[in-house]
Amino acid sequence: MTLKAFLKLVEIQTKVASVIPFALGTVYTFYRFDTFNIKAFFLMLISMVVFDMTATAINNYYDYRNAYETKGYGYLMHNAIVKYNLKESTVRITIFVLLAIAIFFGILLFLNTTILVLLLGVLCFVVGILYSFGPIPISRTPFGEIFSGLFMGFIIVFISVYIHIYDQGVISWLYDAGILSVHVNILEALFIFLLSVPTVNGIANIMLANNICDREEDIANKRYTLAVFVGIQKSLKIFEMLYYIAYIDILFLIVIKALPLVAGLALLTIIPIRKNILMFYEKQSKAETFPLAVKNFILLSVVYVITIGIAVILS
Repeated sequence: MTLKAFLKLVEIQTKVASVIPFALGTVYTFYRFDTFNIKAFFLMLISMVVFDMTATAINNYYDYRNAYETKGYGYLMHNAIVKYNLKESTVRITIFVLLAIAIFFGILLFLNTTILVLLLGVLCFVVGILYSFGPIPISRTPFGEIFSGLFMGFIIVFISVYIHIYDQGVISWLYDAGILSVHVNILEALFIFLLSVPTVNGIANIMLANNICDREEDIANKRYTLAVFVGIQKSLKIFEMLYYIAYIDILFLIVIKALPLVAGLALLTIIPIRKNILMFYEKQSKAETFPLAVKNFILLSVVYVITIGIAVILS
């Protein structure tokens, strides 16, 4: 397998969807807790990115194996196995090697933090694999946007914060005489969740935009996505509202002083994002307008991360 084919198989350009939430959690940790664990940072980064590559390769492999419709943009151009005439055995070996690397670094991360990281990591791995694998893959159901948004947009943010503050009592537990006591700082946990709403919604919208563009192909391939269930117009309304909820969330966090005032600059991205929303309303095309959802996510999230980073530097 050539490097070009491998990068296409794992869709390396989409890894930004996991790296940005990771960066968001990291800068928030600096801002809120003024701490940083460099070893945990790199262990999580490697495990997370490699597993994201694994999940994408699995998704492409099972899209190839389960395709009913073998014509059109999605099958001929989007799937690396077809485009580069890859052997199934080569793809399977690649998937297992990537998974082994991700598990190895994930275990090292657990050994340097707490068992909660292990439990959340296992949960992420299971959901990531079941997203494309199994009798009813999540990606072929109306719940793909929910799972991708929550696990990539929130759980990654949460873990990327927690690995730096696992010893500061945000979440702690005690097992004694058969009794397990768990203590959670609800306020801090809630702040982390609200912090992640823009990435949750942005990632969900990438998946939703993809499914809107692929609706006819998905029907032919028996993928019963949200766009298939509710139709194009309702899907577009959901697509639009998720962005507005993200902006309301940022404004709320600034008002209650959970985020710095400078984070308000992220609200200005509504101007180009609103323009992109209208363009997507006019035409839903995988090749032409789907990238607008990716651009929206990158634009809002990167500005969001940078503004919090500015507050860290100024403080």
